[in-house]
Amino acid sequence: MNAVRLGPLRDVFKRSLHSPLNQFLRATTMTAAVNCCHSPAAIRTAATSSAKNKRAILLWALPINISLRRLSGKLPIRCSMEEHCVVPDVIAKAPQQTASVEYVGRIVVEPGMVLTPTQVKSQPCVTWKADSSKLYTLCMTDPDAPSRKDPQFREWHHWLVGNIPGNDISNGEVLSAYVGSGPPPETGLHRYVFLVYEQKCKLQFDEKRLPNNSGDGRGGFKIAKFAEKYNLGDPIAGNFYQAEYDDYVPILYKQLGA
Repeated sequence: MNAVRLGPLRDVFKRSLHSPLNQFLRATTMTAAVNCCHSPAAIRTAATSSAKNKRAILLWALPINISLRRLSGKLPIRCSMEEHCVVPDVIAKAPQQTASVEYVGRIVVEPGMVLTPTQVKSQPCVTWKADSSKLYTLCMTDPDAPSRKDPQFREWHHWLVGNIPGNDISNGEVLSAYVGSGPPPETGLHRYVFLVYEQKCKLQFDEKRLPNNSGDGRGGFKIAKFAEKYNLGDPIAGNFYQAEYDDYVPILYKQLGA
């Protein structure tokens, strides 16, 4: 079990184990620590099961909730993708590894964090634990086109590179050049998902090459179907952020000829 993840919860275990309240808190804390995908809301729900200690439990559980919220950015990528419904909206199975994604200005993507289109307008540096003797495929895709409530154009892919040696994207085969986030106004937060697949061999891609000055051919994409077509299996690494409309979006639309 990850000692770092349990660090903020140690004070709970130091309390007397003879009190029914503390026994409840200890059990609740252990459950939350073991199953990292359980949200702090689950603790609050469990707390209501004891009417007698309801008020006391909520008060005592507050530090636990705060600690777990602080840890949310450190959850395994699997948990974050399930929490934000990347699984199953985009892929059926989340990767085990978190891909490192860094934008200009030392903006490091933490799974699920909110960024602005202005911050992500330039192609990021993406790395993962790669074998230099193998080839990989990288995709960045938005399942929320035109909005998460009405994803009729799911997915709109922003970046697609294949035959990447190790994690040297600069020497990969660009199928779709990078286009930053451009969520339409009043469509709320969109999810922008990075996925890395390990190839079994060098591939001959028959997709039309897409430049970064046109949006044609990017909508209605399905990374899961693409992976199936080329026998890529499940992704080995991934990450994602969220963004909504800002003043850069009209500039991007002009770049795309919209």
